Amino acid sequence: MEVSATKSYRKELYFNTETRRKIVNITPQVELAVRESGVKEGLVLVNAMHITASVFINDDEPGLHQDFEKWLEGLAPEKPYSQYAHNGFEDNADAHLKRTVMGREVVVAITEGELDFGPWERIFYYELDGKRKKRVLIKIIGE
Repeated sequence: MEVSATKSYRKELYFNTETRRKIVNITPQVELAVRESGVKEGLVLVNAMHITASVFINDDEPGLHQDFEKWLEGLAPEKPYSQYAHNGFEDNADAHLKRTVMGREVVVAITEGELDFGPWERIFYYELDGKRKKRVLIKIIGE
């Protein structure tokens, strides 16, 4: 009987977008972290470490990304800032609400050292209140 050791690997990605909202495909960075970890079978957690940013999985299609923007703006419009009780000293209540809809993190299986995706799936960082430094955590556990 072969005994394998469980590995754990942690990496952070940093973002400082030039715009308030932006969708960034971070799949290549996550794939690199999986290779760096040496994990062949396991799980990777990718999560936004800020309450005004999101990590999600979907298709890398510009029209879809525009649809997310339009849909989220309809659910929680950025302006007028005065419509939100949160916006006493800040102007980002809409970003908090949008993050709640888009989610905090994703978990992807690792099989034979690769992300085990369905067709067209990619991992995205969604900045919802940018123009400042933020980070994403990648945590990999497996063997």
